[in-house]
Amino acid sequence: MRFGQQLKQSLNKEWVFYYIDYDSLKDALRVHHVWDETSEKSFIEQLEKELDKVYTFQRVKAEEIIRRIASSEKEVGEAVGRAQEQPAGQALDAVEDDFDLLEEDLSDIIADVHDLAKFTQLNYTGFQKIIKKHDKSTGWFLKPVFAARLKSKPFFQDNYDSYVVKLSRLYDIVRTRGNPIKGDSSAGGKQQNFVRQTTKYWVHPDNIVELKLIVLKHLPVLVFNPNKEFNEEDAAITSIYFDNTDTWELYEGRLKKTEGAEAIRLRWYGGMSSDTIFIERKTHREDWTGEESVKARFKLKEKNVTSYLRGELQPEKIFEKERKEQKRSEKDIASDEQLAREIQYRILTRKLEPVTRSFYHRTAFQLPGDARVRISLDTELTMTREDNLDGKKRAGDNWRRTDIGVDWPFKQLPAEDKELFPYAVLEVKLQTQAGQEPPQWIRHLTSSHLVEAVPKFSKYIHGTATLNPKRINLIPYWYPQMHVDIRKPVSHKFGIERPGASNDISTSGNLDDDSEEEDTVAGLPAANSTDDDQRLRALREARDAMEQNEMNRRLDYGTLTNESDPNALDIEERVAAGRNRDDDYPIYDSDSEDDDDYEVAKREGGLRFARKWVEHTAATVGSSIMTGLIAIIPKPTPTDVGDGGFQLGVPTWKQAGEVKRFKAPRGKRIHVPVRVEPKVQLATERTFLSWLEFSILIGSIAATLLNFGDSLSFAAAWAFTIIACIALLYSAALYLWRVRKIRERRAVVYHDKWGPTLLCLGLFLAVAVSFGYRFGKGGLDGGLKGDLKGK
Repeated sequence: MRFGQQLKQSLNKEWVFYYIDYDSLKDALRVHHVWDETSEKSFIEQLEKELDKVYTFQRVKAEEIIRRIASSEKEVGEAVGRAQEQPAGQALDAVEDDFDLLEEDLSDIIADVHDLAKFTQLNYTGFQKIIKKHDKSTGWFLKPVFAARLKSKPFFQDNYDSYVVKLSRLYDIVRTRGNPIKGDSSAGGKQQNFVRQTTKYWVHPDNIVELKLIVLKHLPVLVFNPNKEFNEEDAAITSIYFDNTDTWELYEGRLKKTEGAEAIRLRWYGGMSSDTIFIERKTHREDWTGEESVKARFKLKEKNVTSYLRGELQPEKIFEKERKEQKRSEKDIASDEQLAREIQYRILTRKLEPVTRSFYHRTAFQLPGDARVRISLDTELTMTREDNLDGKKRAGDNWRRTDIGVDWPFKQLPAEDKELFPYAVLEVKLQTQAGQEPPQWIRHLTSSHLVEAVPKFSKYIHGTATLNPKRINLIPYWYPQMHVDIRKPVSHKFGIERPGASNDISTSGNLDDDSEEEDTVAGLPAANSTDDDQRLRALREARDAMEQNEMNRRLDYGTLTNESDPNALDIEERVAAGRNRDDDYPIYDSDSEDDDDYEVAKREGGLRFARKWVEHTAATVGSSIMTGLIAIIPKPTPTDVGDGGFQLGVPTWKQAGEVKRFKAPRGKRIHVPVRVEPKVQLATERTFLSWLEFSILIGSIAATLLNFGDSLSFAAAWAFTIIACIALLYSAALYLWRVRKIRERRAVVYHDKWGPTLLCLGLFLAVAVSFGYRFGKGGLDGGLKGDLKGK
């Protein structure tokens, strides 16, 4: 979809005069036949006016939102005070009405924040595209100059995280009627060993603010220190991953998801001044083992990390002070000490060293002290190199490099030392009881247009594979698909809505309660405003119910938990096994630059237009011929087998310009995640035993034929013996091949489509030759008489 059309469809109707006038700017580029200094000056003046208009409106709306949040904060405090003053057991209708009004006000502010974020995103994209179009069509380069103008009026650099944190706290108070849930919100400490079911998604930057605003209406932002003013640095999380740079054994183990695969990392929260470092080990366990993957960690002072990694600081020394203070039980301390000993042993014996650092800002949504539902959104994700390879001393003798901290996007680093990830990463972590489904809003969120499921995504795997292209040859399945735009059209009614606002029941327009012409809806006669409200409410509820039923139908395959069936796939495997759709998504992009070149050449005329006309005509004719040939060439039609086809864990992305077949870059191999359980091995053994049984049966037939003594029986016995031997050798070779591929967790075709067919064909030929020979001798009776005469 062209950007101009996308802009018209996405703008806020109430702010229509404050958006960039993209069409007028585009027309200004086409008015002048010859672009000279006068034309350039006129265009820049028009562009400056548009920038001033957008910047001024954005600043005014941002200040208005700040004032409204401050006013709402005061009103919420007063409402909570009145609620606390009410005697216990007394009717609280008035207080309840106050909270209802406050909830509507906060919802309206949330909608304003959402609209303002979309406003800035659309206008920034518009300026970028019109500058690109200007430079291409005129030959005058305005981009470097105008970049400085954008920096002087940075309407697109407003930080919405502070709005999200404040609105989340206020909305949580109002939603709980002044009694928000309280609990331990620490980032570490008591959470020593924890297990969660995690699903991961990518979020396009255009949808980040909207996603946060949606989630905060259901879960509050998890603030570790509510008494401290929000600071962007507090949301920063940095991790350094270790591996052996000769074997990359930890990388391959995590990529292949082998049983017992480990990841060892050092993590800290906040800036480089943080004194507490968490030493963590993640261990992967297969589901069929009865165990679950687990993450365990312990704390260490930053000044002691280097000596610990070198083996100079013994684990018992680390916890010596804790044992004296007796603030924790001896059991917990002993468990951490054992963990420290095991991690230190692995680092020293396997020669592990820092290789990859991941940095991001995390916004976590969770009820304090309640980990049943936890949602985290990681933005500004960046992976950097920590190794000392290539003759560069990035970290030197220290355990981490010190030339970067939280100064994203780390402009001081060369391009080969960093990977700026283009999307945010959403993690949905659930702890639900057997047979219990997650909240409905989570199901709607994870199936909406805002997210793209990426099963088994790993920051460490992606960063290591990207930053070491000459050392890593085995890459994850999503690696070749990074160029695919993950934006999608709205799939169902889900997002930010203003209080009382509703979509049309018909396509004619919004229903207006004050309009007499629209009082007659769906055949209902006009009446007073109260009856109208009831009728409209009933119609909207009926429409919402239909939409809800449709959503439930779509989400039947995607229930996040279904533990009643032990063989049921988890959410990542169900997403991976989803059907490959053929519908492309209309993603907005630049207006067709080829069309612009053709129009410019047409206006100028001459040889350039002649050349463009030939190219344009040849492309059109060639496309028509190719389309016709494709239409008339006979080709097989695949059978529609419905949803649920097994895709071996490969996500079924299908976007414009995407090939369905995953193709690795030259010299690389793609690893496809494959789930291997004991029943797979048992099925392979059962198949081999079935072949053995059939081979023995054919051999027995051959031995029986030898007892007849004639030449025909002897030849048939040889034929059946040869077939039995071939079947035996074939089944043994196939069994060994399957066992090796299963052990290697290779995503190959295990179905045998040739063996049974050839076996049946061989048996048919042997029997057919035998019967033919008999009939050639005068039939079965003649053959038997000949045999008797011979005897």
